[in-house]
Amino acid sequence: MLIVCECFSTKQREFNARIGAVRAQTTATASPAVNRSAPEGKKTLRQGCVVVTGASSGLGLATAKALAETGKWHVIMACRDFLKAERAAKSAGMAKGSYTVMHLDLASLDSVRQFVESFRRSGRPLDVLVCNAAVYQPTAKEPTFTADGFELSVGTNHLGHFLLSRLLMDDLQKSDYPSKRLIIVGSITGNTNTLAGNVPPKANLGDMRGLAGGLNGLNSSAMIDGGDFDGAKAYKDSKVCNMLTMQEFHRRYHEETGITFASLYPGCIATTGLFREHIPLFRLLFPPFQKYITKGYVSEDEAGKRLAQVAADPSLTKSGVYWSWNKDSASFENQLSQEASDADKARKVWEVSEKLVGLA
Repeated sequence: MLIVCECFSTKQREFNARIGAVRAQTTATASPAVNRSAPEGKKTLRQGCVVVTGASSGLGLATAKALAETGKWHVIMACRDFLKAERAAKSAGMAKGSYTVMHLDLASLDSVRQFVESFRRSGRPLDVLVCNAAVYQPTAKEPTFTADGFELSVGTNHLGHFLLSRLLMDDLQKSDYPSKRLIIVGSITGNTNTLAGNVPPKANLGDMRGLAGGLNGLNSSAMIDGGDFDGAKAYKDSKVCNMLTMQEFHRRYHEETGITFASLYPGCIATTGLFREHIPLFRLLFPPFQKYITKGYVSEDEAGKRLAQVAADPSLTKSGVYWSWNKDSASFENQLSQEASDADKARKVWEVSEKLVGLA
């Protein structure tokens, strides 16, 4: 009896081994993670994760939608108003699961730090960071200030994004995504080698005495150059800082990390909510002026696609570039003004900003 059992046991083991081999072969063939016919080392690209600031309206929402619709990206909508962002995403038709809304108030350095902590707790990788959010107060007669005492436009548009980008550099560097990027939205209004950039008041950082003093309007001017407050100029100055910061990131980090750093002007979105605080007559006349006179008008959807292109298109991986689009909607490397490309000013803006946000 013992001999019969051993014989049966031996045959059973042989049968099980054959079945196991067939199952293993079937599993290997069906597995999406391994493609044996693919070239050596080639893997299926995982879904990327992109953070877009100010994604509850305008350019930011259009960009978030454009990226989410590809199915290749999960979009973190980093916004000050959580419910507004949720409603905007649903209204735009963004699929549930294609985005996550996270609270971020760039006018508060504490909020920036809390966002970074919350993002890291989510366990998601960071593959692309898009710094888009902006405050524009062209008709303001007196400055308003961030939670940390900085003039609101520069404090939000530049200093908030500067801290966010610096803190998330570690996360970008850890990403295994093949094309990691940090994109900072610039503006033609801060670029004084253009017609629009020469419309008064013109951007000018001067010797940056106001920035060095903290932009608090108490022991220093609320303006970067130390002059009298002008809401329109404050916005333009903040955009110069954005473009200088992009270039300084490129100089300090690109060669070492391979991360692409770029800025852009996506075109004149004349109907955007960015102009909501402008005078009514301007809001009425500006869109037709841009459509029919300057021909510079771009819809929010088109501008969003352009920003999404800079964030994700495989052909736009060059670092240190300021992108623009021609009349045929083709991208090209544009030239920055002398001030917006001044390496010494870029370094000084970086060093002073480090101190203001508590990194130095």
